[in-house]
Amino acid sequence: MNIALIAHDKKKELMVQFCTAYKAVLVQHNLFSTAGTGNLVEETTGLPVQKFLSGPQGGDQQIGSRIAYNEIDLVLFFEDPLTAMPYEPDVSTIVRLCDVHTIPIATNMATAEVLVLGLSRGDLDWRNLVRN
Repeated sequence: MNIALIAHDKKKELMVQFCTAYKAVLVQHNLFSTAGTGNLVEETTGLPVQKFLSGPQGGDQQIGSRIAYNEIDLVLFFEDPLTAMPYEPDVSTIVRLCDVHTIPIATNMATAEVLVLGLSRGDLDWRNLVRN
């Protein structure tokens, strides 16, 4: 499965902790990320991550285009709901694209945990049929 990892600045450490905790599951999949998040995850966990531009430089749009072409199977987007982001429309676009293309998305740790545990059980194997 192709998994996108995105985290706002105040949630990057949480993403690193999450990826550390679920490394055994995530290592079995292809990880894609915006630059800042991807660099931290890769350096800390050793997981290979294909990195796009940083979010403000267009990385969110690059991931969004992969979603639109049905090349991403799962999105973990740890957003900071308490801090106004100048690129808030990018967040809305990612969520909307996931809804349009039936891509599971988690915007917080609790939902991400449910999705990754489901991924490890095979609950998301239906994505292989949709993608192909």
